[in-house]
Amino acid sequence: MNVKRLIKHFALPPWLLRRALTSSTMHAIEAAIAASETRHLGQIRFAVEESLAFDALWRGKTGRERALEVFANLRVWDTELNNGVLVYLLLADRDVEIVADRGIYRAVGEAAWEEICRSIEAALQAGQFETGVVKGVEAIGAQLAVHYPRHAAGANELPDVPVVL
Repeated sequence: MNVKRLIKHFALPPWLLRRALTSSTMHAIEAAIAASETRHLGQIRFAVEESLAFDALWRGKTGRERALEVFANLRVWDTELNNGVLVYLLLADRDVEIVADRGIYRAVGEAAWEEICRSIEAALQAGQFETGVVKGVEAIGAQLAVHYPRHAAGANELPDVPVVL
């Protein structure tokens, strides 16, 4: 167990999440996802979590491990073309993880996903939460448009509304 990380998770001020997730920010993220999905057949979800529970911290759970759980819990994997993508933000760690379903993960490659994560994290460090997440969604959408271009209308298989865990 990392004591410094434990303190960071439990000392996180409650106003930080409210400041980052204003109503207009949530609407901007939802709109960015909806606009992105008009250009491709992929499905994007965004989830943010303020901090991890004590037991998860005690076990040393990483942001990546939690993102994989959230990917499963939100059923992002349950898309017709295996092209769901989760953007997960663990606010206490300022950690951004992208979990992409097997159909799109291989096509894009680890380096591109990591680059998008790092750009969102850089925006968070600069205090540009909304801009960073929206640009990240746009970058994911650009990748999806290359590999899953939209040729006709398709179903929106996953909700576009951001999830606060």
